[in-house]
Amino acid sequence: MQPTIRKSIDINPKAHLIFMINNLDLLNDFKFNDDEIKYINDKVQKKKSCIHLNRLSQQVFIRYTVKEGDDENEKIRLDANSVYKKLKSEDIDQVSIIDLTGNKAQTIAITEGLALSAYQFIQYKTEKKDSEYALKNIAVASPAVTGCELNELNNVIEAVYATRDLVNQPVDKLNAVQLADYVIEKADNYGYKARVFNKSKIEALKFGGLLGVNRGSIDPPTFTTIEWKPENAINEKPYVLVGKGVVFDTGGINLKTPPGSLDTMKCDMGGAASVIGTMMAISKNQLPIHIIGLVPATDNRPGQNAFVPGDILTMHNGLTVEILNTDAEGRLILADALSYANKYEPELVIDLATLTGSAVMAIGEYGTVSMGTADDKEFESLEKHGYATHERIVKFPFWSDYDELIKSDIADIKNLGGREGGSITAGKFLSKFTDYPWIHLDIAGPSFHLKESSYRGKGGSGVGVRLLYHFFKSKTLK
Repeated sequence: MQPTIRKSIDINPKAHLIFMINNLDLLNDFKFNDDEIKYINDKVQKKKSCIHLNRLSQQVFIRYTVKEGDDENEKIRLDANSVYKKLKSEDIDQVSIIDLTGNKAQTIAITEGLALSAYQFIQYKTEKKDSEYALKNIAVASPAVTGCELNELNNVIEAVYATRDLVNQPVDKLNAVQLADYVIEKADNYGYKARVFNKSKIEALKFGGLLGVNRGSIDPPTFTTIEWKPENAINEKPYVLVGKGVVFDTGGINLKTPPGSLDTMKCDMGGAASVIGTMMAISKNQLPIHIIGLVPATDNRPGQNAFVPGDILTMHNGLTVEILNTDAEGRLILADALSYANKYEPELVIDLATLTGSAVMAIGEYGTVSMGTADDKEFESLEKHGYATHERIVKFPFWSDYDELIKSDIADIKNLGGREGGSITAGKFLSKFTDYPWIHLDIAGPSFHLKESSYRGKGGSGVGVRLLYHFFKSKTLK
């Protein structure tokens, strides 16, 4: 259950409190006794940024800062996670934040960190489910943050929760058809329009990549379009998001065999989930921007008439692809969607995909690998908002040399470029299906955490939603 974030004018002095301060004198009006003031001073002198007072019937936290900027905001989110753990240990379900600094970004950061920390995925637990702890309410008293801004934050957090839920769902509960059904079911609540192409329509559109990957499955593929087009949209040509929706990846005939490599493959639709979540956040907050989400979806299995190395697939745009490895399947379904996106004559297309292990090997779980053909200003804006949300991106080179690595002797291109530069050659493959400004985001590292990662949690992180929401929001503020 997501905590409700609300604006508060009157704070109950007996409530559990979090003070945001940048000057210790600001505490003088709040009846801290001499021993508490001495304790707080001592912690500040020892460079402690988050100080906890246990009054038995009341928990009080002081978040002290004299710095500003993205790094400090991230430290505040991390401190919020520490506060959350203490609230959970005391079974406290309501907390009030008192901002004495007037710093909007920092107040939102601590609120956001608390709310994101409170995520739980427990729907399949059968014991003690009703008694599971949940943080229910976060009241914010701040001269700098409005109720509308807190409502906006509520909606973004809701979208991140939805994204995490989708990634955490096992494939026996969320196959390609059920993923498409989910998008349709949520349409009225969020206000976007959605359509689902069934297998017959996908065949008519000649989506050879999506159909090829799906050949080993007993479940049909789906292709879902999500559109938000308000009357006051500021852009004439739409922005398009494309998300890889491999709901489970066995590797196909090239079965994943290293220990543990199959365990988390329900997360291989993390890109699709992030696109869905971003569309939810944008439409719920009614950003004045025309944007379309495309979600190709299937599982990748070695059954039925599964595609095999050596096969030649003909893609939506007519290009032929030699299959060298069936575990390089994500780029095949993305390629059809990227090719289909040309029909919209888009201003910019961004795809998100848990695409390559090479991206993880390059920068770990700490950021997203990016590349593409878009203008530098688009990358610079993404990087700016990446630092602001701590969903950082790293732009990789996209030199023409890499094109040589995906040339095929018997087809137009092949679906694997070799060991070196694997994340870049995957991007080069995708570029063959784009005729517009385009950015590729390989989220293989940060999309799923095997162990708890502060407020990002364990399992699906929802990466991409906050980044893209603020990226697109910035375009409406110009």
